[in-house]
Amino acid sequence: METAYINTPLGTTAIEGDAAGIARITVLNDKAESTKADMVPEALHDAVNQLIEYFNGNRTAFTFKLNPLGTDFQKKVWQALLEIPFGKTTSYQELAVKLGDVKAIRAVAAANGKNPLWIVVPCHRVIGSDGSLTGYAGGLWRKKWLLEHECPPVQQSLF
Repeated sequence: METAYINTPLGTTAIEGDAAGIARITVLNDKAESTKADMVPEALHDAVNQLIEYFNGNRTAFTFKLNPLGTDFQKKVWQALLEIPFGKTTSYQELAVKLGDVKAIRAVAAANGKNPLWIVVPCHRVIGSDGSLTGYAGGLWRKKWLLEHECPPVQQSLF
């Protein structure tokens, strides 16, 4: 497993993976030195470049190979998260219904919280049924930033 670090508006991001795909993307609370572009491991190039494009506002979808570790249920939830369109949100309840079990809200929320692929598997797009921002492992301020980055508030004209 190889690792690269990039600086983002939300903190240093660690990207871990190998030829089989990206296994983990996390935001760190402590600052780490960004990996120099010419020293990014070959297996991580696409992920690093695409994440930089995302933060620069030039990418709405990711195409690099994913290889997260998790249970079958977690992977099913993460796959459903991948289907939430850029700039849109859904609720835990809507996600549970989509997965075929309205009573699985807590299990869906738990799997959402175990998502190892920050931003790429867009768990930040899951909000409360009442539209509120609910728990987010990276902190609610990061979730708010990501949602606004993907769907900036409409500017009101003064005229």
